[in-house]
Amino acid sequence: MIPYPNISPEIVRIGPFAVRWYGMMYLIGFASSYLLVRYQIKKKGLDLGRDFVESLYSYLILGLLLGARLGYVIFYNLSYYVQHPLEIFAVWHGGMSFHGGLIGSVIAGILFCKKLKIDVWQIADIVIATAPIGLGLGRLGNFINGELYGRVTDVPWAMIFPTGGPLPRHPSQLYEFFLEGIVLFTILWILKDKGFRSGIVASMFLVLYGAFRFFVEFFREPDVQVGFILGIFTMGQILSAAMVFLGMGIMYLRKVV
Repeated sequence: MIPYPNISPEIVRIGPFAVRWYGMMYLIGFASSYLLVRYQIKKKGLDLGRDFVESLYSYLILGLLLGARLGYVIFYNLSYYVQHPLEIFAVWHGGMSFHGGLIGSVIAGILFCKKLKIDVWQIADIVIATAPIGLGLGRLGNFINGELYGRVTDVPWAMIFPTGGPLPRHPSQLYEFFLEGIVLFTILWILKDKGFRSGIVASMFLVLYGAFRFFVEFFREPDVQVGFILGIFTMGQILSAAMVFLGMGIMYLRKVV
C-alpha cells in the first residue's frame, strides 16, 4: 500500500477567499487549450477573424458549465433535484458531470459555428485535440481533493483516502489522468496532422475517451446515489458506451457522406 499524500486542496487562502488546486487545474487546462487552438488555427492559415478564439471559448465554457451541472442533475440525482429544485443552482455543493459538460459544449460550439457559417467539424477537430489536457488535470484535482476514488482493493499501490473509509482503494483518479489525459492527448495530437477528413479526430475522441472511461469505471467507486445499473455497470459506463457508439457512427458517416 502507498500512503495517500494528503495535499491540502487549497493553494492559498486570504480571509474567506481560497485558491484551490481543483479550480487551478481547470484554469490551466482552459488556458492550454486556448493557446494550442490559436496555434493550430495560425498554423493551418485559417482566416477566422481576430477575436474568433476568444468568442468561441466564451460559448464553449458557458455551454460546458451549464451542461455539466444539468448533466449531473439529470443523469446522477434527478429524483433529489425534482424534490429540491432550488438546489440545482447550489453549485457550491458540488455535482458536475463530464458527459453533460460535453453535450453542453458541443451544442454551444455548433450554435457558434452556425452563427458564423463556419465548418463545425473542422473547428471540432481543432478544439477536441486539446480537451484531454483539461480532463487529465481535472483528475489530478480530484485526486488532491480525495474524491471520486476507486473501489476497495489489495493491489500494492492502493491508498486509503481520507473520506473513503479505512480500507485501501484504487487511486482511480490517477488511472484516468493517465488514460484520459496523457494517452488520449498524445493520440489525438498525432492524428490531427494525418490529413483525415474533418470530423474524424472528433469522432476518435468520443470512441477513445468512452473506451478509456468505460474501462476505468471498473476500478472506480460508483456514485452512492446511483449505484450499479444491471448489477455490474455504473452510470459513467452507460454514458461512455453511448459515446463509443456515437463516435463510431460519426466516423462512418464522415467517411461515406
